[in-house]
Amino acid sequence: MSIITLTTDYGLTDHFVGALKGKIISEFPEAKIIDISHNIDPFNTSEASYVLGAAYAHFPKGSVHLIGVDSEFNKENQHIAMQWNDHYFVGADNGILSMLLQHQSPQKLVTITIHDRLPTDATDLDVLVKVACHVAKGGLLNVIGKEIKSLKQVTEMQPIVAADKNSIKGNVIYIDHFGNVVTNISKKLFLEIAKGRPYEIPLNHAKSQQKTSPIKNIWAKYSDISKNSNYPLKTHEGDKLAIFNEAGLLEIAIFRSNPKYVGSASSLLGLGYRDIITVNFKS
Repeated sequence: MSIITLTTDYGLTDHFVGALKGKIISEFPEAKIIDISHNIDPFNTSEASYVLGAAYAHFPKGSVHLIGVDSEFNKENQHIAMQWNDHYFVGADNGILSMLLQHQSPQKLVTITIHDRLPTDATDLDVLVKVACHVAKGGLLNVIGKEIKSLKQVTEMQPIVAADKNSIKGNVIYIDHFGNVVTNISKKLFLEIAKGRPYEIPLNHAKSQQKTSPIKNIWAKYSDISKNSNYPLKTHEGDKLAIFNEAGLLEIAIFRSNPKYVGSASSLLGLGYRDIITVNFKS
């Protein structure tokens, strides 16, 4: 089974997603196409990297992941194809894949060189589709590209550890459907710096802009909020909490809060994309 997944910022209102799938089926009728997301904020490479990183490992080895976010070919954005963790990724060298790798080395990495082999009216999408289908059929990366050693590195929005190791400052990189706020502080980094010390995550209340009580526990799952409580789980609805989510990243949430009617971590705590989240450790 040849799987090609799609992660784009095309939305679902226009014809773009349908046209993309049509191009794939025309090139490779046997392909099994699966949508990861088409609602990435336009040109938001951080969000695309998070969503792709949270999803790709759930697919079989050998799956091809086509990324249609900020994918225009130009002097700053080369088209690339990468093999990593026995999966294949096709898109632009715009930081999405370097954020996904997190300083790990890919199995193979090439800059795509087939642009002059396609018709003169071929679009960037045609190039990426051609490569994705080639790989999904079992084709080799060195047939469609020239091997390179590194990706474009992203220097902004990286977690910062204080010189005294008493704090980590990260950023909000994603807000999900429930209004939960995902940061770029990983469980791995947290454990390396915490070394078993007590900690707290200070937050502000969005409406009053006054500080609320800090979060002092990071749970394994949402319902663990009642773990040290003698009260029923329902009494904790609306309480703020933190977990390390399935992607291994620190997430701030409001327990069982419907964002349409009550609010969410994003709206109630006034947290948006790029905002700073700090974890303070006690000496």
